[in-house]
Amino acid sequence: MDNTTRYERLRERYMNGDIDRRGFLGLIGAAGLAYGVQTPFAKYAHAATDQVRFDGWGGVVSEAFRKHAFDPYTEKTGIAVVDGTFGGGDEYLSRVKASQPGEYNIAHLSGVFDYARYHGLELTSELNEDNIPNLEFVIPKLVDVFRGVTDGKLSCVPYDYGTTGLAYNRKYVSDDQMQEIGAKILIDENLKGKIGGWSDWRTRMWYAALQTGQDPNGVTDEEAAWDAVRAHRDLALKYWTSGAELMSLLAEEEIYVTEGWSGRIYALQEQGHDIGYMDPPNGFGWQECLFVIKGSPMEACEELLNFMLAPETSIAVAEGQNYPPALDPTKVELGGKIPTLPAFDPTGTLSGLTFAKPDYWNGHEADWSKTFGRVQKGY
Repeated sequence: MDNTTRYERLRERYMNGDIDRRGFLGLIGAAGLAYGVQTPFAKYAHAATDQVRFDGWGGVVSEAFRKHAFDPYTEKTGIAVVDGTFGGGDEYLSRVKASQPGEYNIAHLSGVFDYARYHGLELTSELNEDNIPNLEFVIPKLVDVFRGVTDGKLSCVPYDYGTTGLAYNRKYVSDDQMQEIGAKILIDENLKGKIGGWSDWRTRMWYAALQTGQDPNGVTDEEAAWDAVRAHRDLALKYWTSGAELMSLLAEEEIYVTEGWSGRIYALQEQGHDIGYMDPPNGFGWQECLFVIKGSPMEACEELLNFMLAPETSIAVAEGQNYPPALDPTKVELGGKIPTLPAFDPTGTLSGLTFAKPDYWNGHEADWSKTFGRVQKGY
């Protein structure tokens, strides 16, 4: 039986009431439609079902979204959320650029520079904010920076924030050492072979700036910074490519020190690992958003965004993924755990975090990403 005939029979059973919506979606997913596979009957699947595709960072983050947001949302609305994962923003953007319109819907993007990149590629949508009343609970500063990119409109809602700070195994590196050495711990020759780092050009250059005493948002001596990137490369055991790999390398003591994502390090601490975490001066602060890609089913996406911004949902996800939510703590009671998370700001001003300037980093992307690609290969 070919795919078209199989689908037509499933659709007939669904329309006759022989199988319910959930069963129909499950069978469609088994056929590969729910994962964006282009088939002759894909147009029917989109017409006959309600679903949204969501792509995020995997691991404990995806688990938190699935448990606390997607499953309850589907139970409430009947709209299925199909989730995929990616290891980095550049990798995911390449997928989106190669996709068909509507294949990808919502992405858990990191940084305003990603938002600006998507806008520059004409991949932004325009949200109807009347359909997202829970946006009123979000920290204003997090919303305003996105409006500045898209002429006052929004193609996303802010969802969480955190830092990429320094993680270290206290069995081998002390708190006092970290306070004394700071970012230069990542190029400490005494730790050769026990150092890690994310294979991301922005992070590598950000920390190289700190290691050479420069402003990450205004590097003036690029050669010195690249020398620091190379020094780290030569001392590192390996570059990690996902949050799951970061956690595994630290938990198994394959590495003793690395920069790392605040929520993932908190998760290791919750698991009982004696991993320290510190944000050096001008450490890498970031915010993440739920971005709706041009061509997506807007009303379904807006309904999901509003559901996810509801305080009870947002707080549950935050507690599950260990990153503070974008909710304004002066407007919403956030419970007991969230104020203990790394990077949490009880004032809602986020004045203590240093964020990447979108124009600066996007302006260097072509050159620096290419150079880092060569450095990774040993040049």
